[in-house]
Amino acid sequence: MWSSSDSTQRVVQAEQDRLVGLDPALSSSKADWAEWVSSGCRQMSGTDHERVLSRKSSLEIMEKEIREKGSEILREQLDAAKKELKLKDKECERLAQVRIQLEEELEELTASLFEEAHKMVREANVKQATAEKQLREAQGKIDVLLAEVTALKTLVLTSTPSTPNRQLHPQLLSPKAGHKQGRGHSRNKSASGILQLGPESAGSPSVPGTPAAKEERETDSILYTEFLAWREQPGVDRASAFLSRIYREDIGPCLSFTRSELSQSVQSAVESNSLSIEPVAMSAVPAVKATATECGGHNGFRATIETTCALSGTSQLCRHRIKLGDKESYYYVSPSSRARITAVCNFFTYIRYIQQGLVRHEAEQMFREVMRLRREMTVAKLGFFFTDQG
Repeated sequence: MWSSSDSTQRVVQAEQDRLVGLDPALSSSKADWAEWVSSGCRQMSGTDHERVLSRKSSLEIMEKEIREKGSEILREQLDAAKKELKLKDKECERLAQVRIQLEEELEELTASLFEEAHKMVREANVKQATAEKQLREAQGKIDVLLAEVTALKTLVLTSTPSTPNRQLHPQLLSPKAGHKQGRGHSRNKSASGILQLGPESAGSPSVPGTPAAKEERETDSILYTEFLAWREQPGVDRASAFLSRIYREDIGPCLSFTRSELSQSVQSAVESNSLSIEPVAMSAVPAVKATATECGGHNGFRATIETTCALSGTSQLCRHRIKLGDKESYYYVSPSSRARITAVCNFFTYIRYIQQGLVRHEAEQMFREVMRLRREMTVAKLGFFFTDQG
C-alpha cells in the first residue's frame, strides 16, 4: 500500500512535470521550481489536503474490495476446477478399467473363436471324409442294384404267373433239385409260387370216348372297365373299384381261415410283401432245437411227420412254414393253406409288376392274366391244389 509521503511526492512530481511542460523556459531552474512547488504545497489549505486524503482512502477501499472479490472468484474457480479434475480422474479410472476389461474379453473371444474355428475345420474334415466314404459305398451299391435290376427285368420279361421262370421262382423247383443246391432251407418272399393250373389241367377229367372240351373266354365289360380305370393309376390300395371288388370277392375269402387273428396278420404281410414261405426239412430224428420260435410243432422241435396247421387248426402233414415280416416266429401251414396263400401272393406279384411298369403287354392280355389269377384264388379257396412229386 502507498504511504502519505509517497502520495505527496507523486502529486508534487506530477505538478512539476505539468508546469515544465507548459513553460519549457523554466526547466533551467528545475531545482528552484521544485522547491517553490514544495513550499506552495505546504502552504495548501487544509480543505484540499483532506480532499486528497479522502480520495486516497476511497481508492484504497475500492482496491481492497476489488482484490477480495477477485480472490473470491479465483477461489471459486479453483474449487470448481479441482472438482472437475476429480471427476475427470474418476472417469479416466473408469475408462481405464473398461479398457482393461474389453481387452481381456477380446483376448478370450479371439481365443475361443480360434478354438471354435479349428473345431469346425476338424468336424468339416471328418464329415467330408465320411461323406466321401458313404458316396463311394453308395455308388458301389447303385452299380450293384442297377445290375440286379437289369437282370431282374430280363427275367421278369420272360416270366409270367402262367409260365413262370424257374430261376426267378426257385420254390417251383423239385425238392431233390433244391437239396442238391445246398444244405438248409431256401427262403423266398411273398412271390412264392404255386404249381400253376393250365387250361388242360383245370378242366374236367377226360373220359374215354368223350371229346375233349375246349375252354372259351368272354370278357366282362364291367370288370374290364374297372381294370382300365385302375390301370391309369395302378396301386395296391383298396381305393379303386377294381381292387375293392377283388378284395371282397377273392382275396378276403381266400385268406379267411379258422384262426382269424393270424389270418389278418397273414393278409397284412402279403399286402406289404413281407411274408416268407420256406420248406421244412423232414428229418427222421428231431434232435435239434429250432433257432426261432416255431408255432405248430411239438414241444418246439421241428416236426418230422405230422404237425398242426397254424391257420386251419387241422392236424396233417405240413411241409412248409411261414414267417411274417421281421418276427422270429414261424407258423407251420398245410398244403391247402399254402396253396391259398401263394395264390394271393401270385396275384399281388403280378399287380406290382404292372405298377412298376415291368409288364409290356396289351391291356386286354393283362386283364386276362388278372382274371386267371382270380380263378387261381377261387380254386385254392375251394380246396383244389397240386403238390410237388418227390
